[in-house]
Amino acid sequence: MLDQFMSVVRRGAQRWNASVKASVVAAVLACLLPGVVQQAAAQSKVIPLPIRTDGPKSLDPVAGSTVYDNTAVSQFYETLLETAYYDNYVFEPLLLAEMPERLDDGLRYRFRLKDGVRFKNDPCFPGGVGRELVTDDVFYSWKRLADRDEGLENWWLMAGVIQGLEPQPEGEAFDYDADVSGLVKIDDKNFEVVLNKPVYRFLWVLTMFQTSVVPREAVEYYGDDFAASPVGTGPFVLDEWVPKSHLYVNRNPDYRDERYPAADKWSEEDREKGLADAAGQRIPFADRLEFTFYIEDQPLWLEFQQGKLAYIEVPYPFFSEGFSSRTKRLNRELRRAGVTYRSEPQLDFIFRAFNMDDELLGANGPNPERARHLRRAISFAIDFEEFNTAFYEGLCVLYDGPIPPGLDGHPEGGRVPGAPRGPDRAAARAELEAAGFPNGEGLPPIKFYTSQGGTNADQVEMMRRQLSEVGITLEPILLDFSQLIELTNKRQAPFFGFAWSSDYPDAENNLALFYSENASPGSNHSNYNNPEFDELYLQAIQMEPSPERTALYERLRNMVIEDTPYVGALARTRYWLMAPWVLNARPTQRTQSWFKYLDVDEDER
Repeated sequence: MLDQFMSVVRRGAQRWNASVKASVVAAVLACLLPGVVQQAAAQSKVIPLPIRTDGPKSLDPVAGSTVYDNTAVSQFYETLLETAYYDNYVFEPLLLAEMPERLDDGLRYRFRLKDGVRFKNDPCFPGGVGRELVTDDVFYSWKRLADRDEGLENWWLMAGVIQGLEPQPEGEAFDYDADVSGLVKIDDKNFEVVLNKPVYRFLWVLTMFQTSVVPREAVEYYGDDFAASPVGTGPFVLDEWVPKSHLYVNRNPDYRDERYPAADKWSEEDREKGLADAAGQRIPFADRLEFTFYIEDQPLWLEFQQGKLAYIEVPYPFFSEGFSSRTKRLNRELRRAGVTYRSEPQLDFIFRAFNMDDELLGANGPNPERARHLRRAISFAIDFEEFNTAFYEGLCVLYDGPIPPGLDGHPEGGRVPGAPRGPDRAAARAELEAAGFPNGEGLPPIKFYTSQGGTNADQVEMMRRQLSEVGITLEPILLDFSQLIELTNKRQAPFFGFAWSSDYPDAENNLALFYSENASPGSNHSNYNNPEFDELYLQAIQMEPSPERTALYERLRNMVIEDTPYVGALARTRYWLMAPWVLNARPTQRTQSWFKYLDVDEDER
């Protein structure tokens, strides 16, 4: 298919100048199909885009938890702050007129909303006309995170943070009109937030899509259908969503005057790539985004080769078709075709997690010491280096603990003495014997849940083989990604595969995966519960970056390693390819609102 891609490029170079050809075609069509021409002119910039897996499970911010939910939701809804496109390690105002004012040593913050921000026109509003964003919308949206009727899936982001904001007693309805002491309204555009204690990550949380602002009218008007009926302030509006198939969005015709980042904000390297060329221009550029969901990697790769996608996150099985495995340089054919690339080390935590509530594997079960020996046996038996070589082109960093490279608390050289890292079959067998299952005798098959698609079936088969070598039988169960999330939220998967990309560049975000109050359906899907860990974690979240905080992160990291609620970990480096006709593309997983910056060079396309 690469040859087909190249032949299309070569044929294009032999034809008329694109602008002349476009003029002739437009003139002919204007005579024959004036309606078609008007429609094409009104929607001339259509950008086809991929979403891997079966896509989002909801378009409601408080119901989302994955990067795929984030990608969808961020087109319609906006947060007070956003991760900067030009530098993913800083954030900047989005719905705010300016950065929040930090008061009382971080116990209080003052906010001012931007003027002229309006929700899109929708039947939920009087006369169908969207109204302006106000303080009450922010308070209402955050209260939804605490509403038990909304599932509490993302309550972990705000739990214990804002003074007076708590879930309602079970069996009662949440009172959205009740005052919350920590949410102080000054007027429709100004408000303060009072925290129970200083929480360093608080402002970073306000960049996360789950804290997006929604209008109360829409939630009450659409009821159960609100999850498929987005009414936001964002740059795009929903055209069509077919779950597990595609998501089509159109430009929001009433989107306020927002501009592409200024030229002086971009690095010299990015300026050389042309990423600052659109500086100061009004966004969004595209009239329509068409997201297609891909469970399997091969069709994704083929459609990019055929010029049908603006960009692609390169699936590792196809890496050597696009890059030199030795030098990691883009191959000559793609360079000649005008394809460009970007690579980015991920704040990544790829792991296999145990459900600590499981009777056999869990510390919260009837025999916690036996379960710990069994978890360690599995950990010693798994060879992540083999996974890295076979499935990731050796591009991953293998490390001990839950803190990825680049963050405070990551172990030097990736190693922690005493960590149960495989392959160590002798240690695995010793742990099995200590668990009461010598050579695996008497041990029932262990069910392992993971998402289907990509190389997952082959990865599961490799893990099954590795475990069988010490006498452990694995029973793989492959599901759609959305089903996997549902099962883990309900604590029904005893052993499962996950990947966590840090929401912000602080190890606290990864350590939060083991705080007991964040247990499923929160981010702590392993349901790890260690009172000592909790106490230290609550100390850590109040601390500013410092050597003392780093030392505390390391203690927390080592505690988790010792208790072994997971096996891992790997950190990926992502590689993206961009078609020659897409402009302003700087793909990243650290923010999902960047699609509003994409533009199209129709001459190239």
